[in-house]
Amino acid sequence: MRRWSSVRGSWAAAATTLRHSPGLARLTAVRFASQYGDGLFQAALGGAILFNPERETEPLAIAAGFAVLLLPYSVIGPFAGALLDRWDRRAVLLWANALRGILILVIAATLVAGAGETTLLLLALAAIGVSRFVLAGISASLPHVVRQSWLVPTNSVLATAGSVFSALGAGTAVAVIGIVGAGDVGSGTAVAVGAVGSVIAVWATRGFARHALGPTDTVTDTRGTALAILEGLRVGATAVWQAPGVTTAMLGIGAHRIAFGVNTLLFVLILRDPAAGGALPGGLAGFGVAVAATAAGLLLAALVTPWLIPRLGRPRTVTVAIAFALVVQVTMIATLSQIWLLAGAFLLGFAGQTVKLTGDAAMQIEIDDDRRGQVFALQDTVFNVAFCAAIAAAATVVAPDGRSLGLVLAAGGVYALSLAGIGLNSRRAPHAG
Repeated sequence: MRRWSSVRGSWAAAATTLRHSPGLARLTAVRFASQYGDGLFQAALGGAILFNPERETEPLAIAAGFAVLLLPYSVIGPFAGALLDRWDRRAVLLWANALRGILILVIAATLVAGAGETTLLLLALAAIGVSRFVLAGISASLPHVVRQSWLVPTNSVLATAGSVFSALGAGTAVAVIGIVGAGDVGSGTAVAVGAVGSVIAVWATRGFARHALGPTDTVTDTRGTALAILEGLRVGATAVWQAPGVTTAMLGIGAHRIAFGVNTLLFVLILRDPAAGGALPGGLAGFGVAVAATAAGLLLAALVTPWLIPRLGRPRTVTVAIAFALVVQVTMIATLSQIWLLAGAFLLGFAGQTVKLTGDAAMQIEIDDDRRGQVFALQDTVFNVAFCAAIAAAATVVAPDGRSLGLVLAAGGVYALSLAGIGLNSRRAPHAG
């Protein structure tokens, strides 16, 4: 009873903070609108590439598509971090959202016109690259609108609710494609609707005063900024290493994203197999059900994580979540049965989001403001390099119908290795100074 009272208290505290902080309310609007638009855009694009009857896509091509769509996380992330720690974050959020909206509309027109996948993916690369500035900027800005003692419950609620908005966006894309049709026109129409999120985010960002979101000191010298961009990844990595609690979170995040990449490829191939049958509808609709199950897991994590962290501490919370994910991977996912895969998607969504929320809290509390943007950008890099590398490696050996037990067990081995790494890291003392 005390547990759920604590959970309700976290959500009530976040709601109270939201009501009494106009800055938090505006930043929340930016976050929710951006993540809704991103979820809609990425699901519509996924429908165009993975489940479009007008385009045939093999496992290696699926891996290439994911890599192109997620390269901005690893390539642009460090650059975004350096800029977010030197330029007015309010201006970055404003212009990044505006540019993303324009690119989304261009991509929609490209889809409807039936352009080739190379053009489509290059434009998507640009749009998602711009999104890195938005999401990393929101995370780095949160401590400027919420006092430190409220960061964990507020971040837990908003990050998870934002993921739910992303899932709602994905559901909207599925609905639009279901109404208009599964071809290029339907996907293009769904992509165009995603621009609404960018419009709302621009409107909300305009309500902030200049420099209200940090950083404390801004730099306008072009040469200095260029040097800072080149140093961004190194500085972020150094900051992570000097904070063992953040290092633990990064190990957990990386391991989970590797397993998530493998599982995503298997799920796509199983759902695309017309002879598979099972509990889920085939194609994009079935994938939407899986996304909804994962989103439900994210919501559960928002309820439980604020209760776990004060009792276990941040490093132990990551350890417990990864151990739980390992058990799910080698039991439910290993069955390769649709109903158990769906249950596994829910539970792995819960475990992964618990690690992510704990990592966000560690980065917001343990990292100084002048390096926080670079660390969040580095987290984006780990998040998606791990995901893309896992899909690319799995695509070379996966069975055409997705039923590859060896890959499932290999992903479980990655969880086990991360637990060993976390154990070794726990023996380090925090960096002094």
